[in-house]
Amino acid sequence: MILTVTLNAALDITYAVPRLRAHGEHRVTDVAERPGGKGVNVARVLAALGHGAVVTGFAGGPTGAVLRDRLAALAGGVTDALVTIAGTTRRTVGVVDAESGATTQFNEPGPAVTAAEWSAFTDVYGQLLREASAVALCGSLPPGVPVGTYAQLIREAHAAGVPTLLDTSGEPLRRGIAARPDIVKPNAAELAGLTGSTEPLRAARDARRRGAHAVAASLGPDGMLAVTSEGVWRATPPRRLKGNPTGAGDSAVAGLLSGLVEGLPWPERLARAVALATATVRAATAGEFDRTTYEELAGKVAVGGEPTGQGRAG
Repeated sequence: MILTVTLNAALDITYAVPRLRAHGEHRVTDVAERPGGKGVNVARVLAALGHGAVVTGFAGGPTGAVLRDRLAALAGGVTDALVTIAGTTRRTVGVVDAESGATTQFNEPGPAVTAAEWSAFTDVYGQLLREASAVALCGSLPPGVPVGTYAQLIREAHAAGVPTLLDTSGEPLRRGIAARPDIVKPNAAELAGLTGSTEPLRAARDARRRGAHAVAASLGPDGMLAVTSEGVWRATPPRRLKGNPTGAGDSAVAGLLSGLVEGLPWPERLARAVALATATVRAATAGEFDRTTYEELAGKVAVGGEPTGQGRAG
């Protein structure tokens, strides 16, 4: 199974409005409520691809109860291994403008995590690593969790022989990348924040020097760039699609992870990740992708680049 860690899980609420106007009153035409947080979204896409996925992290309060109910109701086999805490799970609200397709996002802060709750989580994490084929460490950290947490979890996974993918930002990314994750998946802004460079290839190479074995950078509608010990590749979708981009990066993570555990070469991993990310733009909410679009694009993503020799599989 593939383990996803979402320390700051959320209940995702998506509103659709005909047109979003500042300072205006809006009539909502549709409401969707889903279990969320980056790792939860990754797990849902993995399950849709046929992989066993387990979600761990924290959930608490009335919102956490709803999140777990929604998770249990999902078809496709996402296993709930969340740790119960006293604080209340956060909500995120996305407002989709039907006219432009743009999404405005509001993210609440997470609940405070106590030392005892953190200790309970680390016990669960250690047990789950025994059965995991890979682990994704995703998203922001809730209050009370040390900024170096992802570095700690990466080291524990490596000690258990489990490959890791890190998808976070800011100081947690900076600390985590020093622990040498197998793959780090920043977007262009996160990569620039880490390295100070806005040129993706230069920044990705810098990120590798900081510790990551491979860097797979999301470039939005322009696809993905991978810099690895095996080569450098860039994958581009055949066309841009209008829709809601929320969760596209999480779908890309699912593509990279599923490709890793299946032993696919990097060009095929990137093609899958870009096809999934693009198909997610056509889905109503994060954690889902339009399967027809995905199947149409799967063989049409252009991947250019070249290998540089044999290296670490991650």
